Amino acid sequence: MPNQEISQKELKYVKLMEDLKEKILTGEIRSGDRLPSENELSISYQVSRQTVRKALSILENAGYIYALHGRGTFCSGLVRHNRNSRNIALVTTYISDYIFPRVIKGIDTVLTREGYSIILKNTGNSRSQEARCLEELLQKDIDGIIIEPSKSQIYCRHISLYRKLEEYGIPCVFIQGCFAKMSDRPQVLMNDYKGGYLITKYLIDKGHNKITGVFKSDDIQGQNRHKGYVAALQEAGISYDPDRVIWYYTEDRKIHPYESIYQMAVSHYPMDAVVCYNDQIAMRVIQALGDAGLRVPEDVSVTGYDNSGMAESNGIRLTAIVHPQEKLGEMAAELMLKLIRNGNMFPGEHKILIEPEIVEGNSCICRRL
Repeated sequence: MPNQEISQKELKYVKLMEDLKEKILTGEIRSGDRLPSENELSISYQVSRQTVRKALSILENAGYIYALHGRGTFCSGLVRHNRNSRNIALVTTYISDYIFPRVIKGIDTVLTREGYSIILKNTGNSRSQEARCLEELLQKDIDGIIIEPSKSQIYCRHISLYRKLEEYGIPCVFIQGCFAKMSDRPQVLMNDYKGGYLITKYLIDKGHNKITGVFKSDDIQGQNRHKGYVAALQEAGISYDPDRVIWYYTEDRKIHPYESIYQMAVSHYPMDAVVCYNDQIAMRVIQALGDAGLRVPEDVSVTGYDNSGMAESNGIRLTAIVHPQEKLGEMAAELMLKLIRNGNMFPGEHKILIEPEIVEGNSCICRRL
């Protein structure tokens, strides 16, 4: 019982703190506004003054509010932009992992040439960490943000932070993916639907008709690549079988695809090819097939996506969709500069789709007689 009482008290101050923060971020409480007194908040939220003080203390430490002795508590000016800081924030899901170093290099090349510096952040593909990054950046002098959204397929609960950027005139360019509610914002993306279609059609044209798909479910790229996969199957008159599709989340990317393919292989599930979400997953799939006693490509063909540095290992070169990592970064930086120069959040053509191409390796064979 005592533990339950403590839990309830903690929930009350957290709820109050989050509610006040939301009002600040959405503009309901504006910079310089005086907050209700401790007594007024206590009555309004039906909590003790001690609970109110704890919530306000957290907000003050985070820079959202400040207290003036004898006058009350006021909303801080979270953003003090001089509009010419020459700083661009770059927020990626990861920094050192996989394709991101070359994307970052492309962005840095263009921005450095134009006299800008990068403030680099990463979210670990966590939506809560993305919100924290945006909150922190809203307190810095920046001229723009280039961001790869975390888990872009899942509903974004911090849209208010992006709206705050718009309110302050800070342009934002999305790369790799974009939240559904912000699909009209400036963005540079791969045409992932077409990529999924092309790589699946490539396998079909080589005589494969039992094609397993492994796709990431919590980002828009995975959803679109899956849609392309389905379209290619339907075009070829091959029935879509949901049992042949493996979905995984960010958190289980190292385990679930491997275990699922391994179990399908050892149980002799009919499978002559695997379309993989990216090269990382393709290498795990190849390992699982090998551990199950199957050979790539003799028994099962495997395709990747990104044509990354790991697309070649142990004599196997992945057939994959090419991801022009550095070029994508350059295009995102150029779009950002255009937004800054024009002083317009959405000038003309602001959605750039990069068309996919296939690079052939030795991970697939022709199965036509």
